[in-house]
Amino acid sequence: MHDIELSEEQRMIRDMARDFAHREVAPHAQTWEKAGWIDDGMVAQMGELGLLGMVVPEEWGGSYIDYVAYALAVEEISAGDGALGALMSIHNSVGCGPILRYGSQQQKETWLHSLAAGKTIGCFCLTEPHAGSEAHNLRTRAELRDGQWILNGAKQFVSNGKRAQLAIVFAVTDPELGKKGLSAFLVPTATSGFVVDRSEHKMGIKASDTCAVTLNNCMIPQANLLGQRGKGLAIALSNLEGGRIGIAAQALGIARAAFQAALGYARERIQFAKPIIEHQSISNLLADMHTRLNATRLLVLHAARLKSAGLPCLSEASQAKLFASEMAERVCSKAMQIHGGYGYLEDYPVERYYRDARITQIYEGSSEIQRLLIARELAHYAL
Repeated sequence: MHDIELSEEQRMIRDMARDFAHREVAPHAQTWEKAGWIDDGMVAQMGELGLLGMVVPEEWGGSYIDYVAYALAVEEISAGDGALGALMSIHNSVGCGPILRYGSQQQKETWLHSLAAGKTIGCFCLTEPHAGSEAHNLRTRAELRDGQWILNGAKQFVSNGKRAQLAIVFAVTDPELGKKGLSAFLVPTATSGFVVDRSEHKMGIKASDTCAVTLNNCMIPQANLLGQRGKGLAIALSNLEGGRIGIAAQALGIARAAFQAALGYARERIQFAKPIIEHQSISNLLADMHTRLNATRLLVLHAARLKSAGLPCLSEASQAKLFASEMAERVCSKAMQIHGGYGYLEDYPVERYYRDARITQIYEGSSEIQRLLIARELAHYAL
């Protein structure tokens, strides 16, 4: 992408994130993966740089410029490490976002400054073992007793679940109302009855902690209801645009790192007395990869610009996420192919990029859900 399309502030954010990712993130990515944990000091540095408060306005301690700057930063951090890109995207979009939009003045004052500074990490407890994309079909219950909410249930695939100090938990408050009986709650993870059962062992982004959580008579004050009672589904769905822009940017960053690794290898690897980049079969692969990356960035930044302007962009965000996630798997696969047998070894990072990229087609709405949403928009598309 040409810098002429970016403002000075956007370029500064991108360049800062790129330099940070190159110096401080990429050299440690393999170590974090083997440990299954991102160093706490790294998360603190991210907070100090403003990377964990990029959707939060300055008045609440954040560093918001616009969603273009945010997408650019997520891409750069993800190019350094897809797991850290996941932590950043999830914390910003579904950790900070719902409180910013639906929180009371007191809730914002209590949590947003700490979240934006990265001193508190957020997680989003929506998915349940039997209910993935059916956000309205939850079994977790919240009962109001003597001014306290009592939560019981189980949550699955909670990103940042072990690290987080604050969880946004969705539970049914009025079962007889169906979709209108779902509510959202702010639950400090130190609350008695909030139990992290286990950290999942995953194919990729292994350093990003993904957990199963049980709520066992978890008691929180009545004031911890987020938004209005019965508005949980609307709150859950309200951050889809920003969340999908973030995951699209994550996929783009991972794929770009794989492309750059493949390009560097192709320039150095000698076969039949010349660098393999001079063989047409390899140069054609690289040309296709480069083109797909640039096309993806245009989709991501288009959705980000619409979001920044306050315009509807659910379809555009879904298109960006769909295209970026499927592009990432393809580009990472071709990067591995260019490396030959070496690409299959843990000694080379393309093996990790390939595994990390795969999740982007699943979380924040699977590719199938994205296609469903895009198709639904077409029913009202102006010809």
